[in-house]
Amino acid sequence: MDYNIAVIEGDGIGPEIIDSALQILTAVGEKFNVSFAFNKLSAGGNAIDSLGTPLPDSTLMACLNSDSVLLGAVGGPKWDGLPGDMRPEKALLSIRKELGLYANLRPARLLPELKDACPLRKEIADEGFDIMIVRELTGGMYFGERGRREGPDGQEAFDTECYSEAEIERIGIIAFELAEKRTGRLISIDKANVLESSRLWREVMHRLALRYPHVEISDMLVDNAAMQLIRNPNQFDVIVTSNMFGDILSDEASQITGSIGLLPSASLGATKRGMYEPIHGSAPDIAGRDMANPIATILSAAMMLRLSFELEEAASLIETAVSRVLAKGLRTADIAEPGTPDTEVLSCSQMTMAVLKEIEV
Repeated sequence: MDYNIAVIEGDGIGPEIIDSALQILTAVGEKFNVSFAFNKLSAGGNAIDSLGTPLPDSTLMACLNSDSVLLGAVGGPKWDGLPGDMRPEKALLSIRKELGLYANLRPARLLPELKDACPLRKEIADEGFDIMIVRELTGGMYFGERGRREGPDGQEAFDTECYSEAEIERIGIIAFELAEKRTGRLISIDKANVLESSRLWREVMHRLALRYPHVEISDMLVDNAAMQLIRNPNQFDVIVTSNMFGDILSDEASQITGSIGLLPSASLGATKRGMYEPIHGSAPDIAGRDMANPIATILSAAMMLRLSFELEEAASLIETAVSRVLAKGLRTADIAEPGTPDTEVLSCSQMTMAVLKEIEV
């Protein structure tokens, strides 16, 4: 089987962590007799510098013609002063929109090997947690009407939160189906006590629940959810929420796992084609220094194998290899606890080689 993967290295540490993921995919492909063609493309800050746009037409077309997209990271302080439609992040929003990727899946699991890196109290960390956040990705405030106008107190700026029933229903279906495959618990997060868009969100989720009698659904206001993630993360299994709320809560959930350098994500739509990326940023302060943690990108590649290519055995092999490496006490600097015995701090390339060795066993 041959797969065509559009590869966007991006900015900062993007090229380093993408190189790690490609090495892992190549090794897994050889083991399972699968061929991957990697089509490297330009997007983000590097595309702005070289081509004057964050998303060249040729990159978008290549993504549309691919089997899936693997992304490193885009952005950095260098481009912060640009207008919104010219910032590196515009490339991500446009790819998601054009590829119809409306569902963002962000797992946040506290690995037993890393419970000491969790910033929560020991008794909470000892319980562990395994959360799947399903974030709506192409609607809401990030894509609503926006602008500036003159108001009674001078210039005003506005961003509009708008959701249709169809947009809410399609993300809800994905969340309910995931919950059915896990523990059967789904929490829908909104702000229905204030926002009309959240009231519609809640109505649609409750209507959908009638189709999934084996799923226990509950509602939670977003401010309470932010507190409960810190107080008792183990109460959550599958979370479904809007674009903006999901953006914030998924970053919070990632931090309590010990490091955002560990967590992958998948952006999916109506087809098998998706976009896979680590949830962390481009970290320009350590770019080119072989210090980045490649695990989130490696695990994003594993998610691609499972969700887009249905290569479950290959995906599980990668995840098992990562767990074995961590169980041996091997760490990159971001997840290394100072003074911890039996811990060896590795560079990005060394961590990649350690995972490769476990795959080749």
